[in-house]
Amino acid sequence: MSDIPSDLKYAPTHEWAKPEADGNVRVGITDYAQQQLGDVVFIELPAVGRPVEAGKACAVIESVKAASDINSPVSGEIVAVNAELNDTPEKINQDAYAHWLFIIKPSNPAELHGLLDAEGYRASAGAD
Repeated sequence: MSDIPSDLKYAPTHEWAKPEADGNVRVGITDYAQQQLGDVVFIELPAVGRPVEAGKACAVIESVKAASDINSPVSGEIVAVNAELNDTPEKINQDAYAHWLFIIKPSNPAELHGLLDAEGYRASAGAD
């Protein structure tokens, strides 16, 4: 498994969450997830304004091998999506940590404390 950034929080379902200075949370999928999926060909992003619930599916990512739900790591409201991925979803394969999917305005910021740190995620994903 490639380097796992230490400044992010991780869900056991392979989403990463980055708390932003404005209180919002930037979300993407991990490098492990994109490796398991293979070549990403489509991403169905949630609509801006949509309420999301921690641990529940809110987007879909499709690859040549499979389709997979993307779960929200925290509850709140979608305030932005990375529309660039509509035309170039393969960027997720190039660098999963540089290409975020959506931004959430969390309704309960304390939910971030329930996510894994880099070491916890590495252990849960079975990495050395």
